[in-house]
Amino acid sequence: MRTAYYESTGPARDVLKLGEVEDSQPGPGEVLVEVAYSGVNPSDVRARGGGSKRPFNFARTIPHSDGAGTIVAVGADVPTERIGERVWLWNAQWFRPFGSAAERVALPATQAVALPAEISLEEGACLGIPALTAWYGLHFMPDIAGKTVLVVGGAGSVARYAIEIAKARGARVLTTTSVEEKAQYALAAGADLALDYRAPDFPKRVLAETAGNGLDYSLESNLAGNAAVLPTIMAKHGTVVVYGTGGPEATIPSNAIMQKNIRVQFIFVYEIPKAERLAALGGITALLERRAITKPKTLVFDLDQIVAAHESVEDGSRIGQVLLKLGG
Repeated sequence: MRTAYYESTGPARDVLKLGEVEDSQPGPGEVLVEVAYSGVNPSDVRARGGGSKRPFNFARTIPHSDGAGTIVAVGADVPTERIGERVWLWNAQWFRPFGSAAERVALPATQAVALPAEISLEEGACLGIPALTAWYGLHFMPDIAGKTVLVVGGAGSVARYAIEIAKARGARVLTTTSVEEKAQYALAAGADLALDYRAPDFPKRVLAETAGNGLDYSLESNLAGNAAVLPTIMAKHGTVVVYGTGGPEATIPSNAIMQKNIRVQFIFVYEIPKAERLAALGGITALLERRAITKPKTLVFDLDQIVAAHESVEDGSRIGQVLLKLGG
């Protein structure tokens, strides 16, 4: 089968290769998926570059956690009725050398989730890391209805789903962006207000929008860059859920955060506990079925353009989800 892979970590242009490798075969409890689209996420790019905590101990790694396609074969203990099922994928390349940047991928049956009939494979490939991160982050905001939530980086893939899910649960959503195009993208997803996080009066704007009380909740993607303003913009007893730090370490004003009894919750999408993962998968399916979450803007590359796809993610100026197209 045709695939992209790397045998050492480093810059995309130096290490990513295209070639034919042996076909995947489903083992017990696994399904074989013919991949239509492979999702390219920042964590995939960091892993290929060597800047991730994801272990690199395989002679050859086929990248990417996310994707979507059709089940074409099943292993022992998997119902044959699943053959022909359209699915989206998660954690395809977590502690495994076989990701979704290939014509076919074998993976545990639980990591291939049935898509509702009206959802395209292209849309399905956008879910995975972004949708699961958004759902799990908001899981720590149980009484969100009627509260004010800040979703940092509103044009990002995680943020778009978080905005939609938070609105579906009755929250008022503020978000941060850097340019007007990104602000309009976030507002189209349902955000009530987009603020320029670089503006000197940003903390004052947040307080003005919350009657001086501060935010009930914040979903944070850049703790290193934003920690200093948290004691100002968060309400007493507020919660900050962190899914990105913006660097290997972040310095936080711990005393000021402690005095306001602000909770700081870190999450890591690859290690969501089983019970919460099952709830997330069911919750995302329900949201898709009622179209409470929608297809983000996509930037689609062919498999032989994988270097450009990775560089697009690294560039950071894009709006939307980067995908590789492998099939129909």
